[in-house]
Amino acid sequence: MRRRAGNPAYRAELERLAPYEALARIVIRRRGQLGLSQAELALRMGTSHSAISRIESGRHPTTVQTLRRLADALETHLVIGFADDIAGLGSAGVDARQADLIAAG
Repeated sequence: MRRRAGNPAYRAELERLAPYEALARIVIRRRGQLGLSQAELALRMGTSHSAISRIESGRHPTTVQTLRRLADALETHLVIGFADDIAGLGSAGVDARQADLIAAG
């Protein structure tokens, strides 16, 4: 593992996947809060179980359209925005303890 961690290509791939993995954790947690299986979430979204599995794998990009449908199915809100300084979001009234934020490079 140490050899991989020192490999620039490996680190770049980890960085590339970070937003997808963060989204996967959010979806898995929210789906659990609602007591939904992947199949039930797929049914709510009008998609396949395999599509939900791909999202939850944290390895694949997801379109904004799919994110909207996902938010609706998870009974939550999709928030997309830009910030020059993520650390400064607290001063903008965003409490990091209450919000799930995905920072993409």
